[in-house]
Amino acid sequence: IDIDSYDMNDHSINYYDEQGNVHTATLANALDIDMFSADELLNSGGFNAYYFGYDYLGEKNSNKPGLDDFFNEKNEQNNFARNIGAFEPIYMAGYIQDKFAFKDLIFNIGLRVDRFDANQMVLKDPFLLYNARTVGEVKGNNIGDVDLGDFDVPENMGDDYVVYVDNRTNPTAITGYRSDDVWYNSAGLEVSNPEDHLDAGNGVTPLLVNKDNPSVSTEAFKDYDPQWSFMPRIAFSFPISDEALFFAHYDVLTQRPKNNLRMNPLDYYFMPVKVMGTNSINNPDLRPEKTIDYELGFQQKISNTSSIVVSAFYREIRDQIQSYRYTAAYPKTYYSYRNLDFGTVKGLTLTYDLRRTKNVRLKTSYTLQFANGTGSDTQTAKSLIQSGQPNLRTLLPLDIDRRHAVNVMIDYRFGGGNNYNGPVSSRKVKGTDKTKTIKWLENTGANITLSGGSGTPYTKSSRIYSMITGGRIIEGSINGARKSSSFRVDARIDRDIVFTLGKGEKKRDAYLNVYVQVLNVFNSMNILNVYAATGNADDDGYLSAAEWQTTINSMLDSDAFRTMYSMKLNSPYNYSSPRQIRVGVAFNF
Repeated sequence: IDIDSYDMNDHSINYYDEQGNVHTATLANALDIDMFSADELLNSGGFNAYYFGYDYLGEKNSNKPGLDDFFNEKNEQNNFARNIGAFEPIYMAGYIQDKFAFKDLIFNIGLRVDRFDANQMVLKDPFLLYNARTVGEVKGNNIGDVDLGDFDVPENMGDDYVVYVDNRTNPTAITGYRSDDVWYNSAGLEVSNPEDHLDAGNGVTPLLVNKDNPSVSTEAFKDYDPQWSFMPRIAFSFPISDEALFFAHYDVLTQRPKNNLRMNPLDYYFMPVKVMGTNSINNPDLRPEKTIDYELGFQQKISNTSSIVVSAFYREIRDQIQSYRYTAAYPKTYYSYRNLDFGTVKGLTLTYDLRRTKNVRLKTSYTLQFANGTGSDTQTAKSLIQSGQPNLRTLLPLDIDRRHAVNVMIDYRFGGGNNYNGPVSSRKVKGTDKTKTIKWLENTGANITLSGGSGTPYTKSSRIYSMITGGRIIEGSINGARKSSSFRVDARIDRDIVFTLGKGEKKRDAYLNVYVQVLNVFNSMNILNVYAATGNADDDGYLSAAEWQTTINSMLDSDAFRTMYSMKLNSPYNYSSPRQIRVGVAFNF
């Protein structure tokens, strides 16, 4: 629209429509959304509107627009509609399982099959937004209007390798090649940084099919390849003697990508013109993550009601999602995600198990664990690659690396009927010579659970910095420091009240369980998160650091700043939950 004037008195504007007619509108309804086209609201990647599954006016899509619709479909005003479909992945799963015995061996074998289809378009090549020539096309220099002079393609270059040249519009020489994310110079030697070896002064430039006027279109995309996951699960056990048992299992588990997966055509449409900085875009071509789990164990009888179990476990975690920099992608380097992280978890667990003996049930365990990997979450490598470092992979302690863990469960319970052995009293039934026995603690019990362990790792900073502006400098290695250990006790007292429902053949027992539960009995303030510079949960050192006093005192109101900063510092999310008392009733029938 073309605004002609603005009246300060009644807050109205005069504007021209497409036919040149002048209209007047008050400020309240002057900027109705349908006065703009989709491209105007998208604002060259500035995004005054952001949507999917709905059109840019906020109306739900009546159909399922595809990527071709986004690039080409126009509305009644002959403007591009830029419709973006909803994210509608397709997931199917099935399994078969059987348990059988062969002599003294007991087997439990199964197979689960998952099929995951993100049901969206993905880039054919994540390093290219436009179609480019391959080695097979340039051999013999038979590519029409391009004259690359005399050259020999190295013998180790495959026909599907992408060709890179010295200039986009007027290429005269080949500067290198690429296969997936492996780069080669013009001599066919592998290089670590293409920006150092393939850039002839115009950026790292592929030999484009349409070199004169490249544009983003559906030609650079393909359908997501559905991922089939086959997950065998095998468990078996066999007795070594009348009092000892050996057992083992092998499991394969997969998990669909939880985030960073949805394809947004806006990311690619505005990539050539938008300043992307260090912001990441989704990768619609992510695959499921996989875990392979092994365990070997031995169980030994100690008494008729107790045993000890020793088990060793090893777990491989593959295809984890991590931040990734697509260096020398064309038309520009960008940040996204990729299935490239891996990790291992290995350890040993000792368990003592006492089945109900008189009134006591006890189970206690100790676990020694080592958990290492290349990343604890999708952002672990983000700071590293933003600093210009390559996409390195180094095994480091994971966030879940709790080296020592102890769990103890004690349950003391009185039975009912003839199994009751608790305190009783008798009283005479009024008007008769009979006496009634009162079982004060019948079907009543108490349960105490204790859990604790050593501290999990965090990354320490060598300098004090503001949590508002950031600026951490890593001291030592990632996850090279440890938080303090934790300890927690939960307790529960409950009683089952047994009564009968129905009559005759429909008669059945029902149970009413009344309980009082106390979580974190001792109100332990276990630390979950700490500040990198100090290792404390309530102080990052910024307000008291000498080097920051000038900055703090230059604030508009330094006292108010200190007060509000202190409030933000003392975050409840840095601590475990406090003591909680719950009273409840559970009805079972």
